[in-house]
Amino acid sequence: MSLSSPTEPKPGPDAAPPPPTREQRRRTVRRRWITAIVIVLLIGVPAGYLLVSAGQSRDSGRDKERKWSATGLTAGWPSQVQRRIYQVPIPPNAWHVAYYETNNWKTSRLYVQFRTTEDQLAAFLATYGTTPEELKHGEVTISARNQAVTGWDFGVFGPWSGLTHQQDDPLPTHNVTVTRKPTGEALVYVVATSTP
Repeated sequence: MSLSSPTEPKPGPDAAPPPPTREQRRRTVRRRWITAIVIVLLIGVPAGYLLVSAGQSRDSGRDKERKWSATGLTAGWPSQVQRRIYQVPIPPNAWHVAYYETNNWKTSRLYVQFRTTEDQLAAFLATYGTTPEELKHGEVTISARNQAVTGWDFGVFGPWSGLTHQQDDPLPTHNVTVTRKPTGEALVYVVATSTP
């Protein structure tokens, strides 16, 4: 009778799998780390970008709100586009130029002040088809409301004279108020009002 070696029992369907080897555990941990990094990159980076972008947009909106809610003039020349839209041809040798623009759904206004010579004042008024002689002595054509917007005070530095250059919409209407000095200098204030 021959002796045969005992056969090992085959694992049944309910038998527990063998414990993972060290190399298998290392691969599993590495795979989980890679999965976590991919999830962070796919979700975290765009979310972070959106948060930064929203913050910048909010700050930009606040800056614009502060800029447009501020009252008073800005020293310097309005842009060429503004001068063209509002038809305010400031003389090229003007000095102490300042401006302010307001816009809403109904009316847009450009407020401009500058100093110039008598000759340049005549050239400026000629663009409106008028002359310095047409300025009405003692008349301030800029309303109290528009004076308040810019802080202009026509109670000082007079005497004043003014005129209104009326145009049909959508072309701007110009209220011009001027004081002329014996030195040949003219202080010019213009409110150009445009109604779309």
